[in-house]
Amino acid sequence: MQNIALICARGGSKGLPGKNIRLLGGRPLIGWAIAQARALPDINRVIVSTDAPEIAEVARNEGAEVPFMRPADLAQDSSPEWHVWRHALTYLRETAGRYPDALVVVPATAPLRQSGDIQRCLDVYREGDCDVVITVTDAQRSPYFNMTRVTPEGRSVLVMAPEGKIIRRQDAPVVFDMTTVAYVARPEFVMEHNGLFEGRVRQVHVPVERAIDIDTPLDFRIAQCLMDGALGAT
Repeated sequence: MQNIALICARGGSKGLPGKNIRLLGGRPLIGWAIAQARALPDINRVIVSTDAPEIAEVARNEGAEVPFMRPADLAQDSSPEWHVWRHALTYLRETAGRYPDALVVVPATAPLRQSGDIQRCLDVYREGDCDVVITVTDAQRSPYFNMTRVTPEGRSVLVMAPEGKIIRRQDAPVVFDMTTVAYVARPEFVMEHNGLFEGRVRQVHVPVERAIDIDTPLDFRIAQCLMDGALGAT
């Protein structure tokens, strides 16, 4: 199988300016994703999609390919990442003559993942009967127990009404939080559909301490603390 890892890293982050190349644990944030993908023998190439020359330079120094620059219309706050995946797949088909067997998306914003988390997604994908593999972690809130919405009448109600009375959160149906640890997708599915859940989706569970998604300065500080703790324990 030909498996291509794609790391999407635009330059215009508003919540944490310059986050993709900000140093975390002595390494640019994007460098962790590149290293984790490159550590897997099942990954044939690691490609970075970016619109920013400074990110491209750091990515190449970390060992990734930057074979194209992302167009500006795919690097806006409102640009769907699904279209960024399509742009990369179109490039791969035009240059290699075919799609890869699997597109492995490794977001730069989840640096505490392990390479094994990505590998488990690939293993589930290889089992077949799915178009996409996502990663999840234990949910901190439940739509059946302590997540609410406001009705047009101004009343606060549960997001999802349970069938029976639920006294403890542990008695509610099990739900998960999606993470940005990794995704594995069938390229043809990405090109022909408009979202993950239009297809057959399977999931891989990741411990919450490896699932943090950095989007704000607070997220970055938490990741730094967790990383410092992990390095100190080795």
